[in-house]
Amino acid sequence: MNKETKPPYIFHSVAELHKALGLPKPLHPLVSLSNYQDMTADTTELQKGLVTNMYKISYKKHYTGRARYGQNYYDFNEGGLCFVSPNQLISEAEPRGDYDGFTLMIHPDFLRPYPLGKTIKNYGFFSYSSNEALHLSEKERETIMGVFRSIGEELLLPIDQYSQDVIVSQIELLLNYSNRFYNRQFITRKAANHDLLTKLEALLADYFDNQKTLTEGLPTVQHISDQLNVSPRYLSDMLRSLTGQNTQQHIHNKLIEKAKELLSTHGLTTAEVAYQLGFEHPQSFNKIFKRKTNVSPIEFRQAFN
Repeated sequence: MNKETKPPYIFHSVAELHKALGLPKPLHPLVSLSNYQDMTADTTELQKGLVTNMYKISYKKHYTGRARYGQNYYDFNEGGLCFVSPNQLISEAEPRGDYDGFTLMIHPDFLRPYPLGKTIKNYGFFSYSSNEALHLSEKERETIMGVFRSIGEELLLPIDQYSQDVIVSQIELLLNYSNRFYNRQFITRKAANHDLLTKLEALLADYFDNQKTLTEGLPTVQHISDQLNVSPRYLSDMLRSLTGQNTQQHIHNKLIEKAKELLSTHGLTTAEVAYQLGFEHPQSFNKIFKRKTNVSPIEFRQAFN
C-alpha cells in the first residue's frame, strides 16, 4: 500500500516562516531579508513542499536549477534569482545542501496600499518555474546586490512613516531590473529559443495536420508548454521577445492557416471546418477567423470561387 502524500506545510506570516526555518525574528512583521546560512532548523521535511501567502524573491550564488537547451548553456555563473508568488507550492527534488544566498519575503499586505500591490501581478516571472531562473552577469549581480543591500539597511533602521515608502520603492526597483535582465536573458538564449520556436511550430503542425483537434479539441497554452517542458508564462514571454507574439497568438495563427487551407481546397461547410479544427460551436470559429482576417469564413471561401 502506498503511503499517502503529505500535504504541504502552510505559512501565513513572516514570523511563522522564520520560526520554522530557525531564523531570527523578523525586523518587520510583513517583510524580511534572510540569509540561508542563518537557518538553524532541519528543513528536510519542508523541502518536500511548503506554501506561503507571500511573495518570495530568492538569490542563490550557486544556482542548481540552471537551465540547459540541447547541449549548450547560455547563462552566466554569478548566481540566479527565482521568484515565487503567494500560494505557489515550493519544493526541491534534491536536498538543499550548502549554498550562499538569501531570500526576500514580502506579505501582500505590505504592498496593498501602493500601486505595486496591483501591478506586481504583471511581472510574469513570478509564474516561471525554478529551472527558468534569472541568471546574472557580474555587473547585473552587482546591481541586484545593491538593491538588496538598500532593503536590508532600511530594515535595520527604526520604523517610521517613511520606512514602507522606501522599501516598496526598492522592491519595485528590484522587479524592474529583473524585467530588464530577463529580457537580456531571452536575447542571450536566442539560438536556444529559436530551437524552442522550431519545436513549437512542429508541434502545432502535427496537432492540426493529423487532426488531433477532432479528439482533443483546440490545443491550449498549458498543453503546448507541457509538451515543450517550460512554464506557460515563460514560453509566452520568450515567444513575445522573439516574435512579438505570445503562445496563444501562435496557436491562433496556425489555426487560421489550417482553416484557410480547408476552406480553399476542401468541400467542407464552414461548420464542418469549425468542427474539424476542434470548435464545439461554429460561431466561435467564425468570430476568431473574422478577427484575424477581417473577413468571415464564407467571404474568404467566396474569394476562391
